[in-house]
Formats: sequence, C-alpha cells, structure tokens
Amino acid sequence: MTSIQQLTNQITGFQFKGHTFSCLRIQGEQDVLRVEVSQLEEMPIFITVTDTQILCISYLFRKDEIHTDKENQMNQYLLELNVPMPLSAFAVIEDYYVIFGALSRGSTLESISDELVTLAQNSIDSLQALEEFIK
Repeated sequence: MTSIQQLTNQITGFQFKGHTFSCLRIQGEQDVLRVEVSQLEEMPIFITVTDTQILCISYLFRKDEIHTDKENQMNQYLLELNVPMPLSAFAVIEDYYVIFGALSRGSTLESISDELVTLAQNSIDSLQALEEFIK
C-alpha cells in the first residue's frame, strides 16, 4: 500500500472473515480514512499512512469521562492489558484514550484487514473491561 487513496479503493467492500469494510476518506492536512467493520460498526477506526507505516486508531473515550479517583488504577490496568492484547496497544492522544495498531506500508490487504477486524473487536472488548473506570 502506498497511499490512503489506494487503501480506500482496495478495502472498500472487501470481505474478510465474515466482515466487510465501509470507508470514508477525510481530506485535510493529513488525509485520514474512517473505516467501519461490519458487525463492529460502533467503533470506527481511523487510518493514516505515513512514510514508514499504516497507523490504525480507534478512539475509546475522553479523559474527562474517567472517574477521577480511579484514573491511576485504570492507567495501571491499561499497562497490564497492553501485552496480552493481540495486535493492539493503548495510548493517549490529546484528550482521548485510544487503542491502536501499526503496520508496514508494504502490508498485504489481508494483514490490514486482520488488523482492522482485530482492532475493532479489541476496542469493544476494552470498553467492556474498563466500564468501572468510566462515568
């Protein structure tokens, strides 16, 4: 893959493990692709392509949605979850907690599709696992 446009053309409507992908290209200073995975639409994934990687991000919740007295406990829990979670990791971007995965620009369509399905499922699973920390 070399560009957002190529990725958009290849992944839109592609079928992978019982899922299809719906894409919306968002043009701006850095083009972004918004992807919804069928059956997991509630957690869209935002993709950017850089010189070195394909970065896939799902926004989980804002910092102000966390119970203040549980923030440290939640952060510790997220650090512990990072290792056993397949193809995904947690991070903070500005005021949002996110879950993300990164791939090589040379990744196959199947590898990218696997990342998208896994990340969408991990997003949903993470929100369920973090319910006690969120208002």
